[in-house]
Amino acid sequence: MDQFDVVVIGGGPGGYVAAIRAAQLGFRTACIDEWKNAKGGPAPGGTCTNVGCIPSKALLQSSEHYDHALHHFGDHGITVKGASMDVAKMIARKDAVVKQNNDGILYLFKKNKVTFFHGRGAFAGAAKDGVHEIAISGPTTATVAAKHVIIATGSNARALPGVAFDEKLVLSNEGALAIGETPKTLGVIGAGVIGLEMGSVWRRLGAEVTVLEGLPNFLGAVDEQVAKEAAKLFKKQGLAIHLGVKVGAVKTGKNAVTVAFTTADGKAESATFDKLIVSIGRVPNTTGLNAEAAGVKLDPRGFIVVDDDCRTSAANVWAVGDVVRGPMLAHKAEEEGVAVAERMAGQHPHVDFNCIPWVIYTSPEIAWVGQTEQQLKAAGVAYKAGSFPFLANGRARALGNTEGFVKILADAKTDRVLGMHVIGPMASELIAEGVMAMEFGASSEDIARICHAHPTLSEATKEAALAVDKRTLNF
Repeated sequence: MDQFDVVVIGGGPGGYVAAIRAAQLGFRTACIDEWKNAKGGPAPGGTCTNVGCIPSKALLQSSEHYDHALHHFGDHGITVKGASMDVAKMIARKDAVVKQNNDGILYLFKKNKVTFFHGRGAFAGAAKDGVHEIAISGPTTATVAAKHVIIATGSNARALPGVAFDEKLVLSNEGALAIGETPKTLGVIGAGVIGLEMGSVWRRLGAEVTVLEGLPNFLGAVDEQVAKEAAKLFKKQGLAIHLGVKVGAVKTGKNAVTVAFTTADGKAESATFDKLIVSIGRVPNTTGLNAEAAGVKLDPRGFIVVDDDCRTSAANVWAVGDVVRGPMLAHKAEEEGVAVAERMAGQHPHVDFNCIPWVIYTSPEIAWVGQTEQQLKAAGVAYKAGSFPFLANGRARALGNTEGFVKILADAKTDRVLGMHVIGPMASELIAEGVMAMEFGASSEDIARICHAHPTLSEATKEAALAVDKRTLNF
């Protein structure tokens, strides 16, 4: 039986990063992951790399290029005639991007001397003399032992009650990323990140997209001003978004799926779609882990119970990422994975959930960190707000992408940045400045006093900080 200092179960963002960091710190480390590629070979990277973050961004990029060719190149003097989309080639490119990331992780394991096992890991039982045994099944069959175990098994798409994913008509994120041709009609249940991103991809390629959302407010977790702007722009693009909907029976036929639903005003309706994406959240992936036998406690929803440092109820067993409390975000999992490895080495890292950025990769992109205005109002916190539109930003004008704005919220007394919210071009990149500011306890004045290169989109961040004190220079 192979003996290790650390065994990581799961090779997604939290798992593979935890394994690499543990190895860097001198631990003899192994990582177990069961994802397979089309040929049955190892495909580490978890949901994020295989059927989540990476492939969705590849499709978003391809579809955005196509949309620009059809509707925006003319503004730049570029004439495009007969543009068409080869969906099969687009999907093949997406698959190639995924494989590059899979292979990159395997290379990083080799570089950092992490032993990789391709298979499914599960606890063999309770620890014996402080040593945990992990049984591996699948392509690799073996049993390994380690003093420390890190659980990073991720999450799975939540299905509608009584409606299983067949990935042909009723699709999870996995099926949504593998549609072979543009559907004429596409239904999306859930106006969250996955639903909006996948809806955007196929809308750009010509599908008629209808989004059914059960909550009465659009993007309820987002700052209200940003959410209102997003709803306006998505409607303008052609996304039909229905709020306050109660979904009823979902029936699949040979080539279509029909959804019965009740509108917010109580009207009974139904719609038939070529494809239906169900995006109503995710559930922790703990089935088959045999966690209870190892003394690892689960909560009623199946999440692994951990303390603030990601320790479980079993000695020297840790858990990170989607399988524990907190936001289900790849970068949150990575930070927790690194932190756990460092805690095992006696270090004292800290992960501040309030400084974890959120991004929706639609067009325009939406990103935020920290508190929203509605949260600050509800908490009775006195604050100042400043915003700046991309319409007044020189680089945005040159790009031909002037929708949206940057918004900064700061404490009314101390001026400390409490939140940053962006809707517009490259919001996913701009938000890093807000994260940095909040991590260092910066004020809006600090951001306003920093010299930003001209012309850049980041100047909108500087101007929003100036706006907190009502002294913008370019608007």
